[in-house]
Amino acid sequence: MQVLWSALYQVVSLVFQIYIFIVIARALVSWVNPDPYNPIVRFLYNVTEPVLARMRRILPLQFGGFDLSPIVLLVLLSVVEQLLLKIIWQLSAGL
Repeated sequence: MQVLWSALYQVVSLVFQIYIFIVIARALVSWVNPDPYNPIVRFLYNVTEPVLARMRRILPLQFGGFDLSPIVLLVLLSVVEQLLLKIIWQLSAGL
C-alpha cells in the first residue's frame, strides 16, 4: 500500500511541475512576438489560457501593459501542490 501512496505522490508532483514549466514557457514566449500558427505556441496558449483567462476575470492583473496573471498562477500552483503533497504524505503515514 505504501508503494501506491508513493506513486501517487510522485505523479501529483510531476503533473504540477510540468504545468508550472508550461506556464513559465508561455510567459517567456509572450515576451517576443511569436508566430500564432506555430504548434508549440498554440499548445502553450491552449493549455494555459483557460486558467489565465479565468484569473483575469476575477483579478485585474494587468498593469501598464504587463500581465501579472502568470506570476499569480505560479504562486497558486506551488501552494496547491504543497498542500496536496502534504495531504498525500499524511494519508500514507496514517496507514
